[in-house]
Amino acid sequence: ALAKVGETAKEIGSGALISEAGLAAVSVVGSGMQHTPGYASRMFRVLADGNVNIDMITTSEIRISCIIREEQAEEAVRLLHRGFQLDEPGPE
Repeated sequence: ALAKVGETAKEIGSGALISEAGLAAVSVVGSGMQHTPGYASRMFRVLADGNVNIDMITTSEIRISCIIREEQAEEAVRLLHRGFQLDEPGPE
């Protein structure tokens, strides 16, 4: 797959292609994010407090994604669940 991406990059005149193994993506997703400030800073603080280094960030109207080291992915998900209170039972 990486070879095909490299070919396509050459065809469209793209610059250098960089690849790195051992990475994972974690995301916070929700339609309410576009109208409520603070989700990004909360996500970044939760990960930083858990000593999870963010290598790259990408956002859209309803999603914030962070590229992190693969070996930290499970812990990052646990931290985000706690940080956004997703580990608490919902209303009955």
